[in-house]
Amino acid sequence: MQVQINWVNAHAFDLGSPGSNHVVRIDAPVESGGTDTGLNPKKLLLGSLCGCSGIDVVDILKKMKVTFQRIEISAHAEQTDETPKTFRFIHMIYKTDAAPEDADKVARAVSLSHEKYCGISAMLAKHCPITYEIAHF
Repeated sequence: MQVQINWVNAHAFDLGSPGSNHVVRIDAPVESGGTDTGLNPKKLLLGSLCGCSGIDVVDILKKMKVTFQRIEISAHAEQTDETPKTFRFIHMIYKTDAAPEDADKVARAVSLSHEKYCGISAMLAKHCPITYEIAHF
């Protein structure tokens, strides 16, 4: 696995991977010297956690034959005050429109993602606690 970033201007970089046409802009807010044209690195990391777990949850729910049309995952992290500012904790909220009778299956899918499948969750959990809750649309 390999990625590369290329400087655009100020604090903006374009992230890509050799052999891929996908590009993600990483930047900082204007007040930090950036141009605010992309997510900052820590928000991108939280987004990667949501995406990694989300892929797991979708795959697991499909194997369980759970019907859904929407899944939304959000993550909130509190940072330390000292430099380097790292995450003190991460809290995630999983929302889905799966039927109420499938609530146990949704909970199992989320649990399996964090306990067994999501590598980003496993890496981040070595540094700070990750908690989650499940809600219904």
